[in-house]
Amino acid sequence: MTFMDAVHALAADPGLQTLAADTPPPALPAAVNTQVQTVLNWTAGFGLAAAVIGGLTGWLLVAVGHNTERAQLAARGKQSVLWSLCGAGGIGLTSSMVLAVYNMSI
Repeated sequence: MTFMDAVHALAADPGLQTLAADTPPPALPAAVNTQVQTVLNWTAGFGLAAAVIGGLTGWLLVAVGHNTERAQLAARGKQSVLWSLCGAGGIGLTSSMVLAVYNMSI
C-alpha cells in the first residue's frame, strides 16, 4: 500500500467523516463578543481622534511657521501632518484587519 493509498483510505473512512460533520463551529459567548467589539471600536476611535488632533496641530504649526517666517517650524508642521495621515491610515487598516480576522474565527 502506497502513501497516497493510505491517505485516500483515511479520507474515505465514513467514521472520520461523521466525526468531522458533528463538530459545531467555534463561537464566543455573546457577552464576551460584545465586550471585545466595544474595546476594538473604542481603541480605533481614540486612535483616529488622536490622528486628527495631530493633523490639526501640524497645520497650526505650518500656519504659525509660515506667518512668522520660521521655515523649520513650518517644515515640522508638514511632517506632523504627513505622520498623522500615515497613522490614521495604519489605524484604519489595522482595525479593519483585526475585526476581519476576529469575525472569521467566530
